[in-house]
Amino acid sequence: MTDELRALGRSWGLLDEEMDLFARRLGREPTRVELAVLSLNWSEHCSYKTSKPFLKRFPNRSPRTLLGPGENAGVIRINDRLGVAFKIESHNHPSAVEPVHGAATGVGGILRDILAVGAWPLLLADSLRFGDPALPRTRELARGVVRGISFYGNATGVPTVAGEVFFHPNYNDNPLVNAMCVGVVRLDRMKQAVLKKPGSKILLFGSTTGRDGIHGATFASEDLAEEVEEKRPNVQIGDPFYEKLLIEAVQEILPLPGLIGLQDLGAGGLSTAPAEMAHKGGVGVHLILDAVPLREPLTPEEILLSESQERMIACVEAEHVEAFLEVFRKWHLPHAVIGEVVEEPVFRASYNDQLVVDIPLAALMDPPLRTFPVVTLPKVERRAPARRVEDLKNALERLLQSPNLRAKAWVYERYDHTVQGNTLVPPGRAGAAVVALRYAGPHPEVEEVEDVHLAVTVDGNARWVALDPYEGGKAVVAEAARNIVAVGGDPVALTNGLNFANPEEPEVYAQLDAVTRGMAKAAEALEIPIVSGNVSLYNQSPRHRIDPTPIIGMIGLVPAGRIFLPGFRKPGDEIWVVGKLQGEVGGSEYLRVLYGDDVFAPDPVDLAFEVRLLRAIRTLQERGWVESTDDVSLGGLMFALLRAAFQSGLGFTYEGDMEERALFGEWQSRFVVTLSPENRERVAAFLEEQGLPWRKVGEVLDGFALEANGERVLLDDLHRLYRTPPF
Repeated sequence: MTDELRALGRSWGLLDEEMDLFARRLGREPTRVELAVLSLNWSEHCSYKTSKPFLKRFPNRSPRTLLGPGENAGVIRINDRLGVAFKIESHNHPSAVEPVHGAATGVGGILRDILAVGAWPLLLADSLRFGDPALPRTRELARGVVRGISFYGNATGVPTVAGEVFFHPNYNDNPLVNAMCVGVVRLDRMKQAVLKKPGSKILLFGSTTGRDGIHGATFASEDLAEEVEEKRPNVQIGDPFYEKLLIEAVQEILPLPGLIGLQDLGAGGLSTAPAEMAHKGGVGVHLILDAVPLREPLTPEEILLSESQERMIACVEAEHVEAFLEVFRKWHLPHAVIGEVVEEPVFRASYNDQLVVDIPLAALMDPPLRTFPVVTLPKVERRAPARRVEDLKNALERLLQSPNLRAKAWVYERYDHTVQGNTLVPPGRAGAAVVALRYAGPHPEVEEVEDVHLAVTVDGNARWVALDPYEGGKAVVAEAARNIVAVGGDPVALTNGLNFANPEEPEVYAQLDAVTRGMAKAAEALEIPIVSGNVSLYNQSPRHRIDPTPIIGMIGLVPAGRIFLPGFRKPGDEIWVVGKLQGEVGGSEYLRVLYGDDVFAPDPVDLAFEVRLLRAIRTLQERGWVESTDDVSLGGLMFALLRAAFQSGLGFTYEGDMEERALFGEWQSRFVVTLSPENRERVAAFLEEQGLPWRKVGEVLDGFALEANGERVLLDDLHRLYRTPPF
């Protein structure tokens, strides 16, 4: 291989040994265009060559699982006719460089993943991580990302109903933008990303192809350099109105005869998607690049590598092509027949009748895995000292200085969460949103599931994971399950976004190993399959390395008419804590805010106990013995009680321990429940039967105040502080 070609491959992220292996497989030197195709297909972003061995640990089967990892989205069965498709994706590097369009195109990409399995997009959710809110750059990034999500989601008519926002200096240079989409699919119209039947045609439809996003997947597979402005050409520009046309057009082609497979043109564009589909179907593909509709003159290499948004491809039997083109014309979508399925397992592309790519799929679709030794991570053993809170009001005022504990209305009020009319529990009301399950196909086709609703949560806590990656991996899965149970749901499946720094660093690689082991252990114990997901590595800069940040997107089913919410219902109700009654304050927001980033060990998760607890809470809900349910997580018990007061406008007494760990510890496996005094005996007897501890910690008051340890705190000022945006 020439020195010039090798230098080019290195600039695209390829290793010398990878280029040498590819040349041996080809039996010749690759062309520049073929090397560019290789760089996208073998990028970390597209191939998962570092994380793939870890992902094999995840359980992904259940009686409800219809599609699992390896497809555009996971799909679980709801009933004999409908299923739910869902997935989470990251757009971290693009959002760091161009926050508005980086976040917007992240939303667009995850919407098309749902479309590609034949689903109608029902809702969006997001998980956002930013740096120190006092920094002007953090404010610019946060405002831009929120604007991008709202700009795209609102325009497409898909509600954003759930999410989370977290600030920490470790994200100063690398914000994290994880977007989740959930859709409803008719099982007889569910599709996979596959090419089959030689002679079938490849149809490209959607927006025209331009120069934006070239080598975007390569950019997402490297550390974020100082010169972020130079990376702007790697960021795609989205058009949500074309996306809306795509949503409608896809629903119309799904019932048509002859549709074999669908795929979104995301990372790598035409250089990756057709090859992946052909390899999955055991066939080959030949693309005619000069047939691709362009918005500007492009070279064959640029056509292949473009990551222009709002584009999809369909594999259609030749005799049925015209019916599909008619649909695309109806929706004013640029479209073309750009190739066909061939019997020989190759990836070919021609331009002006000249072959520019001719690669056997066996040479392209089997990238070498990258493995490193797993080092032993240092274990945090220190326990935080026992300290008593003497001035509760002052402690709460200081705690609410944290933007992580304040209301996120400044974010979700930018999103349209009511469009489509399905939202039953909106963002900000509980740890999980609840929506009606409705499939809306080609007008006027609508099907609604009347006996159950869908609960959705997006959650993660990087501080727990950084202190103990294995236990933190268990904890983020268990916490998401508690969010679903708290609203009256039964968790049924999850998707995950694994956000890590450079895996070539021994500590980061070991974190990836430990976190995935912990997540797999929790998912197995809780019997919640992991049916889809995304991995984003190299989230670091010369100044900062993010904490390991696994994000869990979980869905559950809620019986119709049985939604539970946090908050107090009526004065005189008793407030109980059910679950683990003692634990540590290590890893808490309280320690970080009041004492700085002191490193103290958090408590481990007892998964057998967690299983019993979740089942018991669901039984209490089903029997109608509790008035409200909420889990204890960020901010600890006192913050959970405070949030319940803010939700209801009622006050409460607190009769528990005044130590910091009791008030603000974030140990796992606890719920706050309220119940009428007449249910006291039956609830206590039931919990004793289940071997679950409980403790009454107070009562609901008529006035908007907190009474604890002889101190009376009026809640109006705290509520105003809680509702104050961070900037």
